Amino acid sequence: MKRKITDTREIYQGIFDIVRSIPEGRVSSYGAVAKAMGLKSGARMVGRAMGFVHDVKPVVPVQRVVNTTGTLSGDDGTRQKKLEAEGVKVKNGKVVDYRKLFWDPLQEMNL
Repeated sequence: MKRKITDTREIYQGIFDIVRSIPEGRVSSYGAVAKAMGLKSGARMVGRAMGFVHDVKPVVPVQRVVNTTGTLSGDDGTRQKKLEAEGVKVKNGKVVDYRKLFWDPLQEMNL
């Protein structure tokens, strides 16, 4: 049985580690990352964590985390440019071929 993590910094670090594991050219969702962390209804927490990555080393590729429909939530164009630089096509703020590019941490990381 996994132990329950209650320290926010520890939770954020776990989230960052999962996001760092998303391969270049692939995307995952806030909900999938939360599920991999064992956070029930934790998609919002993953979103909050993504807001705290500015000075975190190694870099956390926040552009690879999108919402459950493949839409880049609240993007000012920066995340889209980064994804496109990785070969991910984005049209009207949404990842083209989202299902094909989706990376599920539970399956890929054997969690």
